[in-house]
Amino acid sequence: MTQYGFHFDATRCTGCKTCEAACRDYHDLAPEHTFRHVYEIEGGGWKRDDAGAWTTDSYTYYTAFSCQHCDNPACTEVCPTGAMHKDESGIVSVDEHRCIGCGYCAMACPYDNPKVDREAGHSTKCDGCKSRVEAGKTPVCVEACSMRALAFAPVDQLPEGERANVAPLPEADLTKPNLYIVPCASAKPAGSTDCRVANKLEVK
Repeated sequence: MTQYGFHFDATRCTGCKTCEAACRDYHDLAPEHTFRHVYEIEGGGWKRDDAGAWTTDSYTYYTAFSCQHCDNPACTEVCPTGAMHKDESGIVSVDEHRCIGCGYCAMACPYDNPKVDREAGHSTKCDGCKSRVEAGKTPVCVEACSMRALAFAPVDQLPEGERANVAPLPEADLTKPNLYIVPCASAKPAGSTDCRVANKLEVK
């Protein structure tokens, strides 16, 4: 089976959130919802030495992610109808006709990607813009990134990177996500509690 995945180069990302906007526009999502989020991570602070001089070790960086199309997706394991499934390309998507909107997938996903559309009565999520990929194009978030920080391809064709090893992501061995990252110099490893999400209201 071919396994597609995302590559994210944090040394290129400026936090512009164009990928978010493109995703929302292409999928006709509500203003408060998108399948891709850009997290603003910050940490450190100021210290005063014995001579009264102030120094800082503060830092900030961005992490952009959507569905990781995991090798062992938690969402498919808990889906009672099989609506949430992994196809022959490794993409995890939802069959809207089989989904009953129970929300188990949303509760199980450690990346908070599936969402239940209560008005439509079923879950929605990133499917890697499957129809675009089948037509020989890239996902709309990849196409929209002006800094070329995003890529999407079979994982054996992606540039080198660490497997989802950057905060605020959880440890990669949990679901074996197919997200490979080039971390920036200030990035903290997955699972780190030394940093915080600065834009919590945007990504909730």
